[in-house]
Amino acid sequence: MDIAVIDYGMGNLRSVSKAIEYVAPGARVTVTSDPVQVLQAARVVFPGQGAMPDCMREMDSRGLRPAVLEAAYSKPFLGICIGLQMLFDHSDEGDVAGLGVLPGRVRRFAPEAMVDATGARLKVPHMGWNRVAQAGAHPLWQGIEDQSRFYFVHSYYAQPALPQLVAGTTAYPGPFTCAIACDNVFAVQFHPEKSDRTGLRLLANFVQWQPAAWLGSRARQAAAAG
Repeated sequence: MDIAVIDYGMGNLRSVSKAIEYVAPGARVTVTSDPVQVLQAARVVFPGQGAMPDCMREMDSRGLRPAVLEAAYSKPFLGICIGLQMLFDHSDEGDVAGLGVLPGRVRRFAPEAMVDATGARLKVPHMGWNRVAQAGAHPLWQGIEDQSRFYFVHSYYAQPALPQLVAGTTAYPGPFTCAIACDNVFAVQFHPEKSDRTGLRLLANFVQWQPAAWLGSRARQAAAAG
C-alpha cells in the first residue's frame, strides 16, 4: 500500500509520516510534493500547521491542487489541522478561498466568547489536550472511547454548512466542530500524530479504512454547472 503525505512546505510532515509508518509497517509512506505520486497513492494524508493563505499559496505553487482535489473525491483521504480547514469554501484567516470540497466556512475564535465558566479568559490559540465528543459511529473512531483527549494547536475552526458533516466536537469554551466525515473523506482539527495512543489508533483505523468513493462533491459540481 502506498500512502502519500502531502508536502506543501508546511506542517509536521516527519511526525505524521513516522506515526503512520509505526501503525502501518507494511505500507510505503512517502512525503511528497509531486502531484503524480499523490495521484498514484492508495491513500492520501494532508497534514499541516500555519496560516490558511500560506497553505493555499504553497499548494498552488507546487501544482498540487488538482491532485489534492482528485484524492478528496476518489480515495481514502485524511486531513489534519489546516488539512481540515482547506476543504471548505472560505476562511476568515486572510479572507481566502479554500478548495470548496465541503460547504462551509472557517472562523476565528471570537474574543468576546473566550471566557470559561469561572469568568477566566481563555487563550487563543487553543493549545493543548482537550476532549472530543464523537457525533456518532465511524470506522475511524473504532476502539477510541467517546470523550477521549487529543492534542490541539489552532486559532480557527471549521463551521460546516451541513450538520451531517460533523463527526466530532470539542468545547472551547462552547462546542465547535473538530472532526468532519463524508464518505471517503475524514478530517480533524487536532493532531493525531501528537495525541499518544489514541491518535495512533485513529491513524491505524485510517490505514485499514475501506470507504466507498464519494460522489457528493462531483454531484455538487455538476449541479453548479447546470
